[in-house]
Amino acid sequence: MNDTELNQIIADVLDGNTEQFEKIMEIYQKPIFLYCYHMLGNYAEAEENAQEVFLKTFRTLKKYTQYQMDFGAWVYKIAYHQCIDILRKRKLVKYLPFFYQDEKENNEVDLHIEANYFDESVHQAMAKLSAEERNLLILRCVEDKSYQEIGLILGKNSVSLRKRYERTSAKFRKYYAQVKGVGVYEYGQGSGFEKTV
Repeated sequence: MNDTELNQIIADVLDGNTEQFEKIMEIYQKPIFLYCYHMLGNYAEAEENAQEVFLKTFRTLKKYTQYQMDFGAWVYKIAYHQCIDILRKRKLVKYLPFFYQDEKENNEVDLHIEANYFDESVHQAMAKLSAEERNLLILRCVEDKSYQEIGLILGKNSVSLRKRYERTSAKFRKYYAQVKGVGVYEYGQGSGFEKTV
């Protein structure tokens, strides 16, 4: 669906044709659910909070202005705030694993989630990061968002986000190496962790 079609659907919804909102949900339902799942680490919570994201999107649709932000980034921003609110209320946070790809093959940390497996070492390393740092890694590496898109979602400067991402990925490598009991650059060699399934 192109921007013109999306803008027409939004206009139709705002004009009272609320059934058109289903088309928006068809586009964003799966990515927003997966984002919530990666942030919250729980299927039931992800479903519940993805629904809440769409309720908030529907209720605040009249506030959306296409000139301020891409619509997709706006929906992710709502999802981000929803998940952060949930995480702030939790005492214990569980996350799905990230799989590290050897830095020698890729200068940026390339993290991927595999929903069917859990790596306790990754969980421990991720748990040492703040919710905002985990969110940055998820948006950049899992959701494959550009720094510009992440900047729109988080309301931050894309240049500073790039620097923060580099620091965060270095922290993750350090924490993961500590958990595994190896040097930061040793664990990429033959550990199996760098492979995605």
